Amino acid sequence: MFWDKKIETMKPAELRELQLKRLKKTLDQVQHVEFYRNLLSKAKIKKISIKSLEDIQKIPFTKKQDLRNGYPFGFFAVPLKKIVRIHTTSGTTGKPTVVGYTRNDLDKWSDLIARNMTMVGITENDVFQNMVNYGMFTGGLGFHYGAEKIGMTVIPSATGNTKRQIEMINDFGVTTIHCTPSYAMHLSEVAEEMGTTLDSLKTGLFGAEPWSESTRKTLEKRLGVTAYDSYGMSELFGPGVAFECPERDGLHIWHDSYLVEIIDPKTGEQVSDGERGELVITPLVKEAMPLLRYRTGDVTMLMEDGCLCRRGKKIARFTGRSDDMLVIRGINVFPSQIEHVLLKIPEVGNQFMVYIDRINHLDEMTVDVEINRDSFSGELADLARLQKKVVKELRDSLELRTTVRLVEPGSLPRFEGKAKRVIDRREAI
Repeated sequence: MFWDKKIETMKPAELRELQLKRLKKTLDQVQHVEFYRNLLSKAKIKKISIKSLEDIQKIPFTKKQDLRNGYPFGFFAVPLKKIVRIHTTSGTTGKPTVVGYTRNDLDKWSDLIARNMTMVGITENDVFQNMVNYGMFTGGLGFHYGAEKIGMTVIPSATGNTKRQIEMINDFGVTTIHCTPSYAMHLSEVAEEMGTTLDSLKTGLFGAEPWSESTRKTLEKRLGVTAYDSYGMSELFGPGVAFECPERDGLHIWHDSYLVEIIDPKTGEQVSDGERGELVITPLVKEAMPLLRYRTGDVTMLMEDGCLCRRGKKIARFTGRSDDMLVIRGINVFPSQIEHVLLKIPEVGNQFMVYIDRINHLDEMTVDVEINRDSFSGELADLARLQKKVVKELRDSLELRTTVRLVEPGSLPRFEGKAKRVIDRREAI
């Protein structure tokens, strides 16, 4: 089951030749970005300096903060009139990371999604319900366009209204769903409460948050699906970067479109296959926003063994982050984002604690923040208004619902060293 068998099963030597050709084209493309002109000039690197794939190690890394510093369009390599879509990811200090796409980018991206879905046996005869965010994040539209490219019947149900989601699955004969694993667990419980079964379902595509083999088995039992893991990142198009094949032992990353390195996050040196480290990716087919050696922050490894499906080296399931990013309901959140929001509200102080819990299989975030007595009247009505204000400001910034508890000044812990403001009480799902 191949979408593009020739590309997906290229011989190693032929693949390396294509990767080097596309890497050099990417080096040409980044010359339209001031950041990269300066970066490569300072490192004294020209296209002729890159004679082999191994030479990529001469190029400095690109970090997420670099992209934030380029807000809004500093990393676009084409004129704005050629950008046909913009997505964003959350920013740590109020400004998001902006990602742009040309028409060709969207075609390449949907093609990668089509590869993933075809690889696990999904065809034009399937009915696909896409239960993820259709806003500025990339999860919804990425899978939507890939599914349409295959020719599937697509139901863009987005998030929320779980009972209605279940009704649509049964009424429309949905065979394939896409959502976060935690929402899938919630979906199964609500279906059970409603006294209904989801007999039409065959395949579940789950991603955007870490999940375990035990969760896979539970979801497969409760939903009657075969469950597959998906990985992506908006800066690299979105979902579709890597995906499980029917072997379900590691994720295939599309090496014709992404040059992969695993590095020691402290030294920046490449590690051997089978050794865990931070995933670094150079996209090879992006027009609007080419990147060089982008540090994803995700911890994984290149697997040493091949795969029966002949699609090349896989990466292992992700085991964590090399930074302090949290993934809550599929949304990336940094503690510094929360701090930035709170510092703008004079009625609260700069001391806060964040607690992450999993309740009924869904992530819930609670923020404790101290009241600033100098800016607060002490009236109960004002307390309620302040609490609503903090909730709204956090929701507007994070695009995530939070519970806020206002506490007495001096009641939260102080730290002599690096502050540990996040207590993640979720068990591995």
